[in-house]
Amino acid sequence: MDRPRPTTDGRRLLSPLRDFIATESAGAVLIAVAAVVALLWANSPWSASYDSFWSSRIAFEVAGHTLDLDLRHWVNDGLMTVFFLVVGLEIKRELTDGHLANRRAAMLPIAGAFGGMLMPACLYLAVAGGSAPRGWAVPVATDIALAVGVLAVAGPLLAPSLRAFLLGLAIVDDIGAIVIIAAFYSSGVRWAWLLVALAGVALVVVVRRVALQLTWVYVAIGIVVWFALHEAGVHATLAGVAMGLLAPTEPHLAPEYVDVEELTDLTSIEAARSSVLIARRSVSEVEWLQHVLHPWTSYLIVPVFALANAGITLSLDGIGDAATSRVAWGVLLGLLLGKPIGVLAAVAISTRLGLAEAPAGASRRQLLGVAVAAGIGFTVALFITELAFVDEVLLEQAKLAVFAASVLAAVVAAVTLRRSPSPAVPA
Repeated sequence: MDRPRPTTDGRRLLSPLRDFIATESAGAVLIAVAAVVALLWANSPWSASYDSFWSSRIAFEVAGHTLDLDLRHWVNDGLMTVFFLVVGLEIKRELTDGHLANRRAAMLPIAGAFGGMLMPACLYLAVAGGSAPRGWAVPVATDIALAVGVLAVAGPLLAPSLRAFLLGLAIVDDIGAIVIIAAFYSSGVRWAWLLVALAGVALVVVVRRVALQLTWVYVAIGIVVWFALHEAGVHATLAGVAMGLLAPTEPHLAPEYVDVEELTDLTSIEAARSSVLIARRSVSEVEWLQHVLHPWTSYLIVPVFALANAGITLSLDGIGDAATSRVAWGVLLGLLLGKPIGVLAAVAISTRLGLAEAPAGASRRQLLGVAVAAGIGFTVALFITELAFVDEVLLEQAKLAVFAASVLAAVVAAVTLRRSPSPAVPA
């Protein structure tokens, strides 16, 4: 009996968009669990062990240079580099073969992201700019995992175009956050080390041109770029973004040369190995690395980041102080009000001017729910909070506001989307 032929070519076997959304949705649960565990740990009789554990130091010496960081910074500066690598890969894929590849299709999420960053920043500065202006970027970020997780509550009720809109908005939002981190939260730049990092990036370009496919070479260069950026005073996680953006989008084996019969032949161990090799070579580095690394970031790295950074000490005095804190109110209002207002205003303006098209089949209530979901700023907001505030009191107040705003935004978005009517079905 003849083996049925697949209906798709080798490049689409990974279904990168569905894979990305499904992984983000599942990872959102682990992030929430890790945050709750951190809160319980930091407010338990063993609270001292929380700080002492994440403050324990690990040092490495390489070629006479010592890198001595506490465990929290190894997570924030080291492990999160892999998270930003995946972000860079997704940005690259979206720009070349996704929602941002077509100019007109990209205009709506670009406009929504721009409005969703500008309005929260303005609200924060209006409330807390006089006392702590460095925190203006905290409420500009959207946590894509938790936001996509909230969309799962709506299930089939949600117009598919809105999922694509939120994903595109979050990707552009990530680009904005990366630019902000590089431009505003890197201080005391040491130019000699920065030149070393730039030389490493240039070397990646050269290696790509000679078509060298040894993964360990890119890993080694990436580590050098990371270390150089760290020593230069530029946030080291940008090394992950750079490496992601430099990953090639062309497969090693063109689809027309893929033998589908051989690709699906699992009759022997050698045939299975050959199938794996063909599958590996028939997708681009961007899609393959996303497929391999994305589960690690969603199921391990980001939850560990939440565990390391979400341990806020809760007390009546602390909550009372936060309730009167301009920083806390600036972050809270920025995420809870600034995000949806900015997103909706930008969408309305761009569609009215004819620059973009409204999401197909989406009701106003659904669009409101998605705009509110964009106010869930947990992961990247906490990341920027660590960069923005040195004062421990302001840091704790800002984190508490991020928590409160993200929880409220998630609840409001879920209720709004759950009560939405079914999407219109095109004739």
